[in-house]
Amino acid sequence: MIEHILPATVKAYDTFDDPPGTMLFPEEERLITRAVEKRRREFTTARLCARKAMERLGVAPVPVLSGLRGEPLWPQGVIGSITHCAGYRAAALAQAAGTIGIDAEPNEPLAEGVVEAISLPQERDMLRGLAAEHPGVSWDRLLFCAKESVYKAWFPLAKRWLDFQDAAITVDPVRRTFTAHLLVVGPSWQGRRLGGFTGRWMTGNGLIVTAIAVLAPRPAVQSGQAR
Repeated sequence: MIEHILPATVKAYDTFDDPPGTMLFPEEERLITRAVEKRRREFTTARLCARKAMERLGVAPVPVLSGLRGEPLWPQGVIGSITHCAGYRAAALAQAAGTIGIDAEPNEPLAEGVVEAISLPQERDMLRGLAAEHPGVSWDRLLFCAKESVYKAWFPLAKRWLDFQDAAITVDPVRRTFTAHLLVVGPSWQGRRLGGFTGRWMTGNGLIVTAIAVLAPRPAVQSGQAR
């Protein structure tokens, strides 16, 4: 599902269940020694997705450990992102410089009070307009999902926290894209300051999924150079 909103150079793997018998590397197992069963299932299947995505990249599977803020730690030369929610797990990876942020959420309204906590006034105005003109999508949940993708894309570059109110999201319901305008100083990328991110979104199977991929351009192949 998620591969439909990612560039072709990003390899993804997703699943709608938790395959029985999935094994973790010992180093991964130690991360969830005290985890409850729900957390254990999410973590285990997400690592399975990561390994499958590595295989699609042609990278030998290795343990995916966690950083100080719980972010996945990828092998040298690999970037990626993991997401999981009820009934869905996914990983997306690329061999490139840059960052990837993916997220999945049920296509259901947020709990009461949550949208006020995560949004800016102009975003709430946008949500009301989207709901009136394009029913069928839980736009408040899509906003949350997009902001989660923004944070996941932001953190590997910036190495610092980004609050929900630190980025203003604009959603295009026709092109199924979104733009995040950073309201704080962005990280340096390719010799310039990032002012924001652009991403894509889709719905299906009762879910909303969002994806951001910021990838360094591949070097041009010169005439006569071996391919």
